[in-house]
Amino acid sequence: MKREMIVYRNFEHQDLFDGMRRLMAGDGQEELFSLLNGLVEMANTHGFEGNVWHNFLAYVLANHENAFSTTCEIRGKVDGDINTLALHDFRIFQELFAYDLEELDRELGTDVFSVLKHYRSATGASKVFNTRIRDRIEELSLHLAATRTPEEFLDCVVQFYKEFGVGKFGLHKAFKVERSLDGQAQIVPITKTEHVSLSDLVGYELQKQKLVENTEAFVAGRKANNCLLYGDAGTGKSSSIKAILNGYYDRGLRMIEIYKHQFQDLTSVIHQIKNRNYKFIIYMDDLSFEDFEIEYKYLKAVIEGGLERRPENVLIYATSNRRHLIREKFTDKREADDELHSSDTVQEKLSLAYRFGVTIYYGKPEKKEFQHIVKTLAERNEIDMDEEKLLQEANAWELRHGGMSGRTATQFITHLLGKEPKQKEE
Repeated sequence: MKREMIVYRNFEHQDLFDGMRRLMAGDGQEELFSLLNGLVEMANTHGFEGNVWHNFLAYVLANHENAFSTTCEIRGKVDGDINTLALHDFRIFQELFAYDLEELDRELGTDVFSVLKHYRSATGASKVFNTRIRDRIEELSLHLAATRTPEEFLDCVVQFYKEFGVGKFGLHKAFKVERSLDGQAQIVPITKTEHVSLSDLVGYELQKQKLVENTEAFVAGRKANNCLLYGDAGTGKSSSIKAILNGYYDRGLRMIEIYKHQFQDLTSVIHQIKNRNYKFIIYMDDLSFEDFEIEYKYLKAVIEGGLERRPENVLIYATSNRRHLIREKFTDKREADDELHSSDTVQEKLSLAYRFGVTIYYGKPEKKEFQHIVKTLAERNEIDMDEEKLLQEANAWELRHGGMSGRTATQFITHLLGKEPKQKEE
């Protein structure tokens, strides 16, 4: 009787996997070129090179979320009968790793499958994830191919889950929310993220320290607060949060970006992540509300106030140009005079900001601070220009481009870098 998988079932490209097993068993020759096309297309889409069949098997193991893999993620090896069931599947996987694709060429009289053992991609680029993740999966395939027993195979897979996790949350660090065809909220990976670190942000040392301390506590499993970064535009609020993700990704931190028109999906998003072994920051950029918008009520209930307690592995980080998030006008005071309980109206608008336990202010830099940012960025980018001329042009630039801020300084440096190509060294 043909052995079937128990734990690793119903995964992506299952038809390709099953077709290759039939072909190796001497059946399904009519699928030959369809299967070959499937492997080649997958290799080019994912950027795989080398032994494409091994890379495919490693990808299945790294991407499949099941009772075994999600239990092992971050935690490592666990006890229980789930290991026995996983070993059953890994015996099958190990046999598939050991199969020589050249054997198919000999049996079928072809010379195409041997190409897949040393495949070279046309571009080497991946449309599914970044190079770092692609290389990680290819390295896993090499380690698995070298294992000698199912127990070694299991240990290798478990070590991968412990270090990097499993599925979309293991293979990616940033996500967004989209609606599926049936109207359900889906958490979708963001494959290209900005590689920024806190050291790239010049100045704002106290602000960065406060943000790091709160995030460090969260990742370490201690109590932590929701964070609101507010202040002037272009001062590095969003960059600070992106840098936090890059700095703590290797310790299990993940980030989900959500917009205010999606706040009604917050409960669904939290439900999907609350039992995973990662720490999640729900990120809301440029958060603010007009007085007629009611989406903030969904956010208030999620942060604090709903019957269901917010999970320990979820925090909310938001940026805003407004301290109190909801727009306030002088006419509000006149309207409040007509209300019997005007203080209730004020508290309704202020209560959202008060539900962020940590608030960090990012103000526009003074002239000396702005010039320090410009000089530091110029030095990092190896711009050879007289300091007096550099600052003179920077001051003229900021007057025409929105005033003094870290963003303006960065744009000025980008302008200088784009004016003339660097001279190649002899």
